[in-house]
Amino acid sequence: MPAAASISVPATLNDPSNSSNPSKKALPAGQPREWYVSHNRRLKAMRLAIALLDTGVYTPRQAHNGKIRSTAARIGVHPPSNATCHLVRSLIHHHA
Repeated sequence: MPAAASISVPATLNDPSNSSNPSKKALPAGQPREWYVSHNRRLKAMRLAIALLDTGVYTPRQAHNGKIRSTAARIGVHPPSNATCHLVRSLIHHHA
């Protein structure tokens, strides 16, 4: 039986400063704090809405706060606020 081949990963893939990775893209500087809060809330809501849709939650009525928060725990996201839960429901409503 042949020996296991070792696979080397290019250094650019391991480099956290690699700008080709969209999840690590730097946010624009100089925005007011509220902009960053709103931006991060929208990103979190989109992640949660996608996870809920993947689990069969297709209407805002099915997406109560407890369901959204349990989904957040399942995908490894901090528990969302009531405002974020509301945003998740509005995203599901617009895409249902």
